Amino acid sequence: MTLGMGLDMNMRDRIAVALKEAMRAKEADRLSTLRLINAAIKDKDIALRGEGGGDTGVGDPEVLGILGRMVKQRQESARAYEEGGRLELAEKELAEVRVIEEFLPRQLSPDEVTAAIDAAIAETGATGIRDMGRVMAVLKARHTGQMDFGAAGPAVKDRLG
Repeated sequence: MTLGMGLDMNMRDRIAVALKEAMRAKEADRLSTLRLINAAIKDKDIALRGEGGGDTGVGDPEVLGILGRMVKQRQESARAYEEGGRLELAEKELAEVRVIEEFLPRQLSPDEVTAAIDAAIAETGATGIRDMGRVMAVLKARHTGQMDFGAAGPAVKDRLG
């Protein structure tokens, strides 16, 4: 994290500060990725306004979700490029992932994911597969940006099934 960014700043402010710093430092690739992040957030703001979501725009949980999706898309693209022998394009995607991940909280280890799932199951009193939605809602509320919910879903299902 760079000097200008405190933990008390919201995600938008942290990204704006990073964007200004990248501009000043003439870091073209980093600046490009930060602009992509801003564009994705603004797209979501516009979509929310269209749905009657008001003028406040997306908050930190939604920004974390956007960033998580951006990371996943770039990882999939990098894999496809590697399989196609386009290593320079794969490296470009992975460089973007590294910039985006600067704004995400630390990822939970597999053991921490298991513990979080167990805690969510205990908290919701889940006893069967019908309770999966409630368990996932607790996980998403507490761990957005910290775990892959695509992988957590089947793990929750196994524990409840």
